[in-house]
Amino acid sequence: MTRTINPDYIRGDLYTQRFEQGKRENTLILNMGPQHPSTHGVLRVVLEMDGEYIVRAEPVLGYLHRMHEKMAEVKSYVGFMPNMGRVDYLHPLAWNWSYAGAVERLAGIEVPRRAEFLRVIATELNRISSHLLWWGAYLLDLGAFTPIMYAFEDREILMDILQRPTGARLTYSYFRLGGVGADMDERCLRQILDFVPYLRKKLPVYKDLVTDNVILRKRLEGVGDMDVDMCRRYGATGPILRGAGLASDTRLNETYSVYNEIDFDIPSFPETDAMARYMVRIREIEESLKIVEQAVAMIPEGEILIKGAPKPNWKAPAGEAYFATEGARGKVGVWVVSDGGKSPYRIKLRAPGFSNLSLFAEASQGTLLADAVAIMGSIDMVIPEIDR
Repeated sequence: MTRTINPDYIRGDLYTQRFEQGKRENTLILNMGPQHPSTHGVLRVVLEMDGEYIVRAEPVLGYLHRMHEKMAEVKSYVGFMPNMGRVDYLHPLAWNWSYAGAVERLAGIEVPRRAEFLRVIATELNRISSHLLWWGAYLLDLGAFTPIMYAFEDREILMDILQRPTGARLTYSYFRLGGVGADMDERCLRQILDFVPYLRKKLPVYKDLVTDNVILRKRLEGVGDMDVDMCRRYGATGPILRGAGLASDTRLNETYSVYNEIDFDIPSFPETDAMARYMVRIREIEESLKIVEQAVAMIPEGEILIKGAPKPNWKAPAGEAYFATEGARGKVGVWVVSDGGKSPYRIKLRAPGFSNLSLFAEASQGTLLADAVAIMGSIDMVIPEIDR
């Protein structure tokens, strides 16, 4: 199914006349956000409308800027770790891992094998939690209230599980330079193994309630085309890129930890629309369950943190390093530069949501205003990550 759009506004003659020559006699400027549920309270999108059609869309950032990268320059390497849980509060363990991995690579630290499996288990459970919240919130944005109740019920179980080793329920700071902060005991591992078949039985309910619902299909199919070429031009990664048909995933493309020892697939759908991006995330929940199940079965005995792990007064060797992980929204990268002191000389965070949001302006051109929410929600924005 291809959604009918107004071709005059897709980089055509009328677009050129009105924006390059400044002729906008019949258009209306409309602010969507920041006080708007679907923009998550801190994103403003300036829309130029011709009737119900979007002529131009311009995301406006800066309402939540917190300067995480500058804070790194005045904190110790150990003391900066909690900041990572505040960058993307829905999948903070991916950011924990990227930062820890970059510093460990810089210092030549080898993480104990048991800690590697604990990192995989916790991060994949956190990925499921992030996708569940996205699923519920997306449907709420589209006008359906019931799904978010199902999503939060199942997500609550995950939060109970992750609270045992991490001590937190949202902004996790579980990783340490050289391992993790706490082990997963037998009770925790049993809870995880009980959760895997539980959620597998719930996924058909999600399918019947939402995925196969004709109303959802008509709202998403043929809406918000984002093909591989567009993704490459803007640097989009994660479900956006896989929803364009390219099975690209940092866990395998730039494999790290023990992911190359685990059997899992990279879901991709070639339709390039909002429905394809929806399906990628639903399938990723299934794949993360596979990863968790295998990792729990393979986890070895041993230490969870290296002896002599870095303390707050630890000095990193001079140099620079980069490390990337696959977050719920795409490629999470951390580049760290050290001058040999107790604090990073420079930190650069590669936030996938920032690149992904850049596609919205082009993908929404010529579409109806009603489709803007469907397109924006399919990007899965976490504004604290974008406006870090």
